Amino acid sequence: MSRALSFYEFFAGGGMARLGLGPAWTCAFANDFDPLKAATYRANFEGAAEHFHEGDVWAIDPTALPPHADLAWASSPCQDFSLAGARAGLAGGRSSAFFGFWRLIQALGEAAPRAVVIENVSGLLTSHGGADFTALCQALADQGYAFGALEIDAARFTPQSRPRVFVIATRAPPAPGLTGESPFQTRAVREAHARLPEHLARRWIWWRGAAPAARNTDLAALLEPDDAVAWRAPDKTAALLALMAPQHLAKIEVARRTGARQVGAVFRRMRVENGQRVQRAEVRFDGLAGCLRTPRGGSSRQTLVVVEHGQVRSRLVSPREGARLMGLPDGYALPPAATGALHVVGDGVVVPVVRWLSEQILEPLLARQAAVAAE
Repeated sequence: MSRALSFYEFFAGGGMARLGLGPAWTCAFANDFDPLKAATYRANFEGAAEHFHEGDVWAIDPTALPPHADLAWASSPCQDFSLAGARAGLAGGRSSAFFGFWRLIQALGEAAPRAVVIENVSGLLTSHGGADFTALCQALADQGYAFGALEIDAARFTPQSRPRVFVIATRAPPAPGLTGESPFQTRAVREAHARLPEHLARRWIWWRGAAPAARNTDLAALLEPDDAVAWRAPDKTAALLALMAPQHLAKIEVARRTGARQVGAVFRRMRVENGQRVQRAEVRFDGLAGCLRTPRGGSSRQTLVVVEHGQVRSRLVSPREGARLMGLPDGYALPPAATGALHVVGDGVVVPVVRWLSEQILEPLLARQAAVAAE
């Protein structure tokens, strides 16, 4: 690129979108209200004091934003869209933070960024029967943006199952090479588009992007050495196994019989059996971790089981392992407490997914717009 691209990062957390965008981009303004995330952001980015604003997005004065950023990235709080939450939608207390962000974009008027990315859980597409997604698209259209969405599972990039929706909006028509088929135009995306009223459907963009190269790492490859982590006592592992339904115990038995080292990821979930809610532990041996969550509410902290030489051991995912599953480098500074570190990484966006979006769509889109403007 002939010049550095600039961006705002709202709900920035630990700055994972910034890491994913990479060296072609300069952060003009970043915001998060969480003190722990703010401290983590400052610890990892030199000069953060000059552009990072800690506090509620509703309290930000629009004049505090530097003008003329190329992109606004917003990973607004997703709890009210999550399948594990109450599905309150855009009216929910946390997700209404989106409108705190959007009022700032509205205030910028013609100086608003040329492109916007809104990242959230897949429930955004279906919340309130699609009414929330329609409201989001209407807000974009009212500000002159055309838009489209991709649903990307981070499992294509890192060994973690983590589907997320990325709504990409632009004020100028994209070049033909940026539209077409994409592996991330999932059934859920197509159904969300089909539910839009005609005047919004006309503003839809079918973003394309080459499929990423095959992932060459699995969960086991990202783990810390056995002697560097704390293992549960045998009775705790036995209690975990006792929570497994027969089909999951069968997976453990198959792993035992191989004799080779097998690594599995476990989540505790509530299931309805015979009309009653029962806590169950469910294991997967497909080389993927389940979706990382923050260690509060919803699903419990993720557990690992290692089956080797006929023996089963278990332990919790470590903060550094969680960071690796998010695509963070080992040099990324995490909060010292495990709960705090997992809170930061569990609320973030997967770095290689952002890199793919930047390379495949955002950088070519903005470069084309700059070239047209210079003609």
